[in-house]
Amino acid sequence: MSQQTVVPAVHRLAQARAQENFPVALRVLPRRHRRHLVAIYGYARHVDDVGDEPLAPGVDRLAELNRVEAELRALYAGRTVSHPVVRALASTVADCDLPLDALVRLVEANRVDQRVTRYETFAQLVDYCTLSANPVGELVLHVFGQVGQARRELSDRICTALQLVEHLQDVAEDHRRGRIYLPAEDLERFGVGEDELSRPAASRALRELVAFEAERARAWLDAGAPLVSALHGWARLAVGGYLAGGRATLDALAEVDHDPLRWTVRPRRGRMLRRLASATVRSAG
Repeated sequence: MSQQTVVPAVHRLAQARAQENFPVALRVLPRRHRRHLVAIYGYARHVDDVGDEPLAPGVDRLAELNRVEAELRALYAGRTVSHPVVRALASTVADCDLPLDALVRLVEANRVDQRVTRYETFAQLVDYCTLSANPVGELVLHVFGQVGQARRELSDRICTALQLVEHLQDVAEDHRRGRIYLPAEDLERFGVGEDELSRPAASRALRELVAFEAERARAWLDAGAPLVSALHGWARLAVGGYLAGGRATLDALAEVDHDPLRWTVRPRRGRMLRRLASATVRSAG
């Protein structure tokens, strides 16, 4: 893929900012933190776009994902890299000591997306989140220099929850792409057929299923919430923002009666701010 076909990370951030559930780089954060978070976000968005979005004619998804990983490994080996998104990440890798494994797992998640379109069990879906979501939280902890096993485990819970929430928001979009992230065991349990995911509005059974999965996601968020109080300084505010975004989005989903087919589910700004204040004040107490 040529440099012209890759949208610079900062522009991708601006395009997607209105669609995000949580503040990727809160404006109040110091510039150095914002710069690193934007670089990580730009990398993650690019890898996701390679896995999901239309590409330039002749570009093969797996080949481009392989190229990204090869360029990452070259960067860590001290060799020259040409991929613009990887180059944009270079100073963040050096300044924040980012682990190569976390970056590679995001690539692998999108390889998985090319061959896996259904998940039989919730446990399988959670395993997928260890590739698609949890590495981002680990990278964020590195940005703030507050990494540790206990913190990483709490971060994994929050990130898995945020991924589950995103899947609930995007039920219709994912189905159009041929993917279903609602576990098959739960579809069967609630009597929901795959054809129901393409309707203009959710059936009662599908709404009950989405409500069930939403409560699961909320439980995972709550299980990870102690991370906020385990952090200090700007990290507490940033991670509190992610937690608040997930909770506010679940609130928004409940407000539309758990129907992500009929409605575009996005958290209200005021609710996000209240959730953020709640998360940070409680952690400070």
